[in-house]
Amino acid sequence: MTMPAGDVLVAAPSTLHRLGLTAMLRETWPTLRICILPDPDQLLALLAQQRFTLVIVDAMAADSSLLPQLLQLHGAHSQQQLVLLTRRHLPSTTCHLLAQMGYTLLPRRATPTELIKCVGGLIRPDDSIGCATRPARRSAPPTPFSRRELEVLRLVIADHCNQEIADRLFLSVRTVESHRRALLQKTGAKTLVGLVVQAMREGWVAA
Repeated sequence: MTMPAGDVLVAAPSTLHRLGLTAMLRETWPTLRICILPDPDQLLALLAQQRFTLVIVDAMAADSSLLPQLLQLHGAHSQQQLVLLTRRHLPSTTCHLLAQMGYTLLPRRATPTELIKCVGGLIRPDDSIGCATRPARRSAPPTPFSRRELEVLRLVIADHCNQEIADRLFLSVRTVESHRRALLQKTGAKTLVGLVVQAMREGWVAA
């Protein structure tokens, strides 16, 4: 789908994290047009046809293939503004090289305030994009989460299934299911997707 220049491209697989990210962007800038690219491997081909004010790439893992892809992208589109959402710490040499290329690195667990501030500074909303008056901010859930519930929530947002969460936290699947039900009840969310969007918007995952 061809979209006009000035849109933001989110290159990220279809995950709950992406849903929360795009929800925050749309809430902050209601007129922002967002293009979704589920397969980041197609990024170079898309950018050869269309231009975007900003590209947000969700790096699911800082593996060995990441840097060569970004180097190729920079060689073909050196003026493209890009924010790289990182899941884990990158080697200092890689960070230095990406900084030299002008790319912005932001942890996937960044607070909504940090994310919106970063994106807002790059897309220059005062030029063409109306910004909502309600600022992004962190707030506590209606009923406080336990430490274990927060751990489960973070893994849910990272798209781990119940069995994977149980294995990581050394719990039974039934206990994980119980924690997920508690999270829905405490937040008043009707669905898991609603819970994730609300958690990312309010900054609970970075708490």
